[in-house]
Amino acid sequence: MNNTRISSLITLISVFFFWGFVAASNSILTPLFKDIFHLTQTQAQLVESAFYISYFVGSLIYFLLTYFVGDPLQKIGYKNGLIIGLLISAVGAIGFIPAANSNSYPFLLVCLFTVGLGFTLQQIVANPYMIVLGDPSTGSHRLNLAAGVNSFGTTIGPVLLSLALFGQITGTTSHADISAVKMPSIILCSMLLISALVLGFSKLPPITMHEHTERSLGALKYPQLVFGMFAIFFYVGVEVTTASNLGKLLQMPEIKGISTDRISPYVSLFWGSLMIGRWRGSLTVFNFSKAWRNIMNVVVPFIGFGVICGVNYLRHSDISEYVYYIPFIVLAIIIFFIGREKPALTLTLFSCTAAAMMVLGLCTSGTLALFSFISGGLFYSVMWPCIFTLAIAGLGKFTTQGSSLLIMMILGGAVIPPLQGWIVDNYNAHIAYIVPVFCFAYLAFYGWKVRTILSEQGINPDAVEG
Repeated sequence: MNNTRISSLITLISVFFFWGFVAASNSILTPLFKDIFHLTQTQAQLVESAFYISYFVGSLIYFLLTYFVGDPLQKIGYKNGLIIGLLISAVGAIGFIPAANSNSYPFLLVCLFTVGLGFTLQQIVANPYMIVLGDPSTGSHRLNLAAGVNSFGTTIGPVLLSLALFGQITGTTSHADISAVKMPSIILCSMLLISALVLGFSKLPPITMHEHTERSLGALKYPQLVFGMFAIFFYVGVEVTTASNLGKLLQMPEIKGISTDRISPYVSLFWGSLMIGRWRGSLTVFNFSKAWRNIMNVVVPFIGFGVICGVNYLRHSDISEYVYYIPFIVLAIIIFFIGREKPALTLTLFSCTAAAMMVLGLCTSGTLALFSFISGGLFYSVMWPCIFTLAIAGLGKFTTQGSSLLIMMILGGAVIPPLQGWIVDNYNAHIAYIVPVFCFAYLAFYGWKVRTILSEQGINPDAVEG
């Protein structure tokens, strides 16, 4: 990859940081809004719903545009589409100021929804853009690198937002009012505008699909995409639901029996686990020798683990139990070696392992059960780029239409958590983790099925999975 492509890659990756920063920061806004507006838990969860439903609505709008007027991105180019997405999110971010002034919870949700709409267009553009920036056979590895930056955003987002809102990083809602969201919104808006400006003057290539634009539902003719849409649905759903129900699980006596103010180290470990896996999954992007790559394959996951420990140490959290998580990291490293950098094989192996960890958690209690469930974040950390790369393989002129359909299925993050929550309410939080087992089962099926689908279309799976 030449210097221009490298600078373009760095510029593009910065966008992934915003997605993670805002998505994880919602976990701070939810209790804040609940306390300020005196909401029920269901009403407070509308923070997550507003954010994730925006992906479905935005992607549906884009998909309908591709059908009725043709693919917009083929007309304006990926680069311009990315800039427009950043500007939409900036409008949503600055909207928090009048929303706070009016002391309106619905207005705040609309602003968050608008931020998500901008992210939707950014996602539609950025994911396939990362693939075409270099050799398509290493596209999933560039997505892993970007996802690693995204996970860094999810790791530090709640910490920085807590500091901005409360003057401390413990995440408590004490001594904060609605006006506290103004400064973070100004900062976020400024960062988005600066990114849009940098992109405008950057050497990011104005990539478009050169095939003739047509109005059709052509993307749905490809089974790798159709099956991949369900894979994205279950992937995002299982990611969000594992985290959103973790607090209730930790309160159970047979797991930890701890209060809400003590759950943050475990939630942080879950989100940090995604960072560990994605940092490891991105190593192929760098031109290491075989010997150095093998060394880094082992060292990098523990560097990520050290970052998690450091962040939580600064939060004055008790991290003494983190040592028991090391065997899970070692297991992930072994599976990475077995997967040989091939998305379909890696997806299948990690899905099966994640399902096994959920079953282990269901059959045990205490720290073993808890860390088994948390390890889900480690084992599905690299699934998004695997699914995305495989799902759009061979789509040609329908790539951006297919991308919009995949982003639409982020809806799983708004659907599956309430399903698991219903089981929590009617049974208990422990047994509710049966839901991820079924999600991982489908993901394992997709990893196996997509190889056959691509081969039948004359596409060499190794050319996609290289």
